[in-house]
Amino acid sequence: MKQGGGMRQRVPQETSAPGQPGLRAAARRLVAAFAALALAALAAAPLAAASRVKDIADFEGIRDNHLVGYGLVVGLNGTGDSLSNSPFTRQSLEAMLERLGVNTRNAGLKTDNVAAVMVSATLPPFTRQGSRIDVTVSAMGDSKSLLGGTLLVTPLLGADGEVYAVAQGPVAVGGFAAQGNASTVTKGVPTSGRIPNGAIVEREIGFELASMAALRISLRNPDLTTSRRMAEVINAYLKQPAARMLDPSTILLEVPEDRRNNLPLLLSEIEQLRVEPDQAARVVIDEQNGIIVMGEDVRVDTVAISQGNLTVRITETPQVSQPAPFSNTGATTTVDRTKIEVDEQTNRKMALLPRGVSLRDLVDSLNALGVGPRDMISILQAIKAAGALQAEIEIL
Repeated sequence: MKQGGGMRQRVPQETSAPGQPGLRAAARRLVAAFAALALAALAAAPLAAASRVKDIADFEGIRDNHLVGYGLVVGLNGTGDSLSNSPFTRQSLEAMLERLGVNTRNAGLKTDNVAAVMVSATLPPFTRQGSRIDVTVSAMGDSKSLLGGTLLVTPLLGADGEVYAVAQGPVAVGGFAAQGNASTVTKGVPTSGRIPNGAIVEREIGFELASMAALRISLRNPDLTTSRRMAEVINAYLKQPAARMLDPSTILLEVPEDRRNNLPLLLSEIEQLRVEPDQAARVVIDEQNGIIVMGEDVRVDTVAISQGNLTVRITETPQVSQPAPFSNTGATTTVDRTKIEVDEQTNRKMALLPRGVSLRDLVDSLNALGVGPRDMISILQAIKAAGALQAEIEIL
């Protein structure tokens, strides 16, 4: 028999008979492939509706504190307060000079290079002594500009009356004012400015976050559903019922025993968890500016809408009437011509909205009627009065 001339049957190494090792290996490979595809699909699924906990809630104790103070800005180029119209500026200037050993009582002070200002700042949470914060300086009297001025040492007080920072430094003003005999040009607000890193923190606000066994998480927009979802997400992450809802805006977090040694790390992990916030169906109307904002869950029951206005237009076109040429009789006179047009807008049709239409359908139907923002406000209020608008209307 010649080489390669005969028919030879090739025996496979793996058989497809049930129970054989080859079939089991192929099945395992198929299951692994499906599992990889499922994980990839879950990883690629968008979380557009979910928000981080840090974006919708605040942790107890991690908050800013407002500071305020009263001081003087000096070095102004004739744009300060007029002491005759600003008695508080005169008194503050005299008191400051007396502390420096200069007696100016009963003296005729006429300087216009000084302005009384209010100084405000925000003390970030857990700011340590010696740190610097920004301050905002605003004129109190009739000063025209703080450009080129320098704020003198000004204590900044908290709500408890204690001094938490001291501010001083040159004021950076973004605007300016130029005045002549006939005109004035003003850009921005020259009577307000900022001092970057202009205050030094002198007192810390005591709050021992790391030693807390329980803390509260406050929602910025209180909602029962969102509060429940946040507690469920936290418990699922910690694998124990550590969080529970107290009210629509508060979740109580009991710190687990094994995480109490590093509470800040636990909070940093929790604030990255994603929660899908729920919102009530609400229509916000700003009648003054003609602005309408409608939530996604706004629904409308079956209702028919018709909108139209009666317009009466009166046009006066007087004409001049003259006598015939070379006529000895008659006189030139004016003859009134009045044209009255009535537009009843009969082309406006009635639109029927079926039950449970969405926000998109409602907006499309109102736009199809040619309704402007002002008229749309009246229509929405009429739909609400008819009981067909399943949403809360809030008028700003």
